[in-house]
Amino acid sequence: MSGGFGPADRLERVALTEAAPLPRTPEMQQELDVALFDLAEDNRFRPAGQVEAGPFSLGIGLEGRHLALEIAAAAGPALAPLRLPLAPFREAIEDYAAITERYFDAVRALPRAEIEALDQTRREIHDEGARLLVARLDGAVETDHATARRLFTVICALSQPG
Repeated sequence: MSGGFGPADRLERVALTEAAPLPRTPEMQQELDVALFDLAEDNRFRPAGQVEAGPFSLGIGLEGRHLALEIAAAAGPALAPLRLPLAPFREAIEDYAAITERYFDAVRALPRAEIEALDQTRREIHDEGARLLVARLDGAVETDHATARRLFTVICALSQPG
């Protein structure tokens, strides 16, 4: 992540490329919807070594045990598809799903202090997932931490059956 993003170093459009979407809980669907909305509103994204000018579009989905990223410049051809194995993300995805489920259950029944503690743990796991994503994208895509967090939320929502 080199920083120094220009105004065109962003995603203009993000689309899910799910052939057969997994069913999602209403809470996970809401997480996905919010992450996609937030990505569209504010992000920093640039394919590494990119010669084409942004903004960019991103198709994101799962292909077997891989995360599939289809990137294209607004004024250019699609870049080579990027496939990332999901195995390195599995523990973070499972931890995030478990704490998110506990958090949503807590919101309905537990005192505020317990909810806040769960939310703090949830944010820590989310941050770790974002750092892992930035590391896995190194050399292929440059992004900032906030964008990586939102992308990690999308990955979690795509990966977890409801």
